[in-house]
Amino acid sequence: MNQRLTAAARQAFVWLDDRLHITNLWEHTAGHMIPKSSASWFYVFGSATMLCLMIQIATGSLLAFAYVPSGAEAYSTLEYLTYQQPFGWYLRAIHNWGSNFMVAIMFLHMTQVFLFGAYKYPREITWISGCVLMVLTLGMAFTGQVLRFDEDAYWGLGIGAAIMGRVPFVGEQLVHLMLGGAIIGAETLSRFFSLHVFIIPGTILALLSLHLRMVLTKGINEYPKPGHVVRRETYDEEYKAIIKKDGIPFAPHGIGKDLIAAAIVIGGILFCATVFGPKGPTGPPWPTEIDTVPRPDFFFMWIFAVAALLPDYLETFILLTSAPVIMLILFALPFISNTGEKSWRRRPIAVMTVILVYVTFGILTFLGITSPWSPDMEAWTADSIQKESIQGRSPLELRGAVVLQYKQCRNCHAIGGVGGHRGPDLTDVGMRLTGPQLIRQVIQGGGNMPAYGKNLTPYEVDALTAYLVSLRPEGVPPARDSTFPALPPEQKKATTSEGSHPQAASGS
Repeated sequence: MNQRLTAAARQAFVWLDDRLHITNLWEHTAGHMIPKSSASWFYVFGSATMLCLMIQIATGSLLAFAYVPSGAEAYSTLEYLTYQQPFGWYLRAIHNWGSNFMVAIMFLHMTQVFLFGAYKYPREITWISGCVLMVLTLGMAFTGQVLRFDEDAYWGLGIGAAIMGRVPFVGEQLVHLMLGGAIIGAETLSRFFSLHVFIIPGTILALLSLHLRMVLTKGINEYPKPGHVVRRETYDEEYKAIIKKDGIPFAPHGIGKDLIAAAIVIGGILFCATVFGPKGPTGPPWPTEIDTVPRPDFFFMWIFAVAALLPDYLETFILLTSAPVIMLILFALPFISNTGEKSWRRRPIAVMTVILVYVTFGILTFLGITSPWSPDMEAWTADSIQKESIQGRSPLELRGAVVLQYKQCRNCHAIGGVGGHRGPDLTDVGMRLTGPQLIRQVIQGGGNMPAYGKNLTPYEVDALTAYLVSLRPEGVPPARDSTFPALPPEQKKATTSEGSHPQAASGS
């Protein structure tokens, strides 16, 4: 009986295979031959990125059943999914963390391809299509952030529109195309919903087909060995010899590490979704609400830092030219460095470039997360002044501490590290600036500090500067005006009583 069933199943498969060419399709796709050396842990990032894409499509499709792309209902939709729909928060969390993993793994994949010289002949189109896929993935991430339509999404979209509006000649038209009007309105979410759900995913799937086609036709890059260089005249034959000598089918013999990596990625996404939950929603997208601290998602935090730290005269130029220049360099790379050494051990410039890029991104991301340039709007009420910073002060100085606390000075300035960090820490300001210098800074402003001459009474200015002068380590003299020579204590007392050098006296 079992033999008859087996024979019948075999005949059915042969019948289907004769018409659908399943065996031939398998041999040219999942079962294609790869170099045995490429069955390595370094080669799992490409399949892991594609796995994340599948997770995003699946979870995004489920979220689309409940999401309403309307300016009036999008935020309430997310609140419903997060707080009322059973396991809605978990579905949102998986989608959010799947996005984070996809972007991170994609960058690791691009790094591995670059370091292993897989962009060289004959895989130029594979590299270029991968670069475009990277840009589209970031586009998916940005449009997904906008669809949350909370305060982070609203202000992030506003910044994006402001950058777009700086494009010469066509900036206004690009903003109108992006927002569906001159402002963020009803049509904005509909456009971003179409981009996020239809246009960008469809483009990714189409380009991914080309990318995989190039991988299948031009082969997976063999593990590079130092001294084994790429030559146009001989590489194709050398690759065929490698496949003939120790080639293995990707499935089932070369797929093992990819499956383990897939399990790790899925486990990581589910773990982060369970422990950390979804992103937002933060506050509602009200443009009149200015007491907010909007932040972009993690993978755009470095752009947030660059935009904040650039000087005014470079801001527009850098924001408009950096992306095209970077993409031009990436597209030109396989034509500039098309042959030669592939091993990273023999390419120190490539290694240093990767290190420099990651260190730069890391520093900028850290600055974006901590954002020391942003005022802490609750510092003046939430944080009290430390005991040691008010002990032994005179009544005038204590009044200055009250002014400092309740005139919102601590939004931008910290004392003992507690408070805002947009401006300098004031813990020891008394040993850096003299009284007249502090008065001038408070009244006239300077640097990033606005002028407060019209916001404080003369008595409040005197009290505040008296307190600031007292902020210095015990036993350390106050700052003095360096335009006058330092005097011994006895002579300084005498000259003060005689009325000479009043600036030096006030500075002490």
